[in-house]
Amino acid sequence: MVFDEAHHLPGATYALAARLSLAPFRLGLTATPERQDGRETELESLVGPIVYRRDITELTGEFLAEYETETIAVDLSPEEREEHDHERAIYRGFIMRQGIRMSSPTGWQDFIMRSTRSPEGRRAMLAYRRQRELAFSAPMKLDYVEHLLHVHKDDRCIVFTQDNATAYKVSLRFLVPTITHRTKIKERSEILAGLSSHAYGAVVTSKVLNEGVDVPDANVGVVLSGSGSVREHVQRLGRVLRKKGDKRAILYELVTAGTAETNTSDRRREHVAYR
Repeated sequence: MVFDEAHHLPGATYALAARLSLAPFRLGLTATPERQDGRETELESLVGPIVYRRDITELTGEFLAEYETETIAVDLSPEEREEHDHERAIYRGFIMRQGIRMSSPTGWQDFIMRSTRSPEGRRAMLAYRRQRELAFSAPMKLDYVEHLLHVHKDDRCIVFTQDNATAYKVSLRFLVPTITHRTKIKERSEILAGLSSHAYGAVVTSKVLNEGVDVPDANVGVVLSGSGSVREHVQRLGRVLRKKGDKRAILYELVTAGTAETNTSDRRREHVAYR
């Protein structure tokens, strides 16, 4: 049995399929074994021990394009800062009073459940979403995306977002096509073909191009927002590393200063590819 994208295997349903299989010989393939929940340790019991591994830094030049990464911090306006801090205080106050530890494996689930039980909880969830929205799609970020699209007007660029709403906002402002989970396969293929032929200079996507897509012509990635997942961040870097000629790739990460996104950025860059 061969498991492609084997980092998904420790998930409950996939793991059950592996445990119920009679196949005595197993091979797991993945470029990003790390999982946000730490359950990659289960891969040894599901598939077997690691028998071969090479990191991105070992493959650049010969098999992958040379690359660089750059993190850019942007600021909120005074009005946005005031709103962000106010909403975050409401959210943080609720989880502290409830004794919720967001760093624990069940922290997020605990917050969701308790937020449904009272008006205070529902207000805390709204506050969480608003402060997150301000950090993820700060106007200064979009201004910087405009700058990057101008600087790289002769390149092929992929803009990555955490959510569909931000992807659509980028699409409308810069008149670039969007690929989300709602995009039909035929349309997605046409958009990626347009990127390769330079009919489009850029596309914006929310997560669906993180893995399993070959875009050799793309050489610029812009992470507008994302999760704290190391795997997700490395996968996004991988989308612009397909070797083609003497291509050199660059991945920009835009982070809103003074928000939880700063810590999120630190977590998702904990990989040899960024050292």
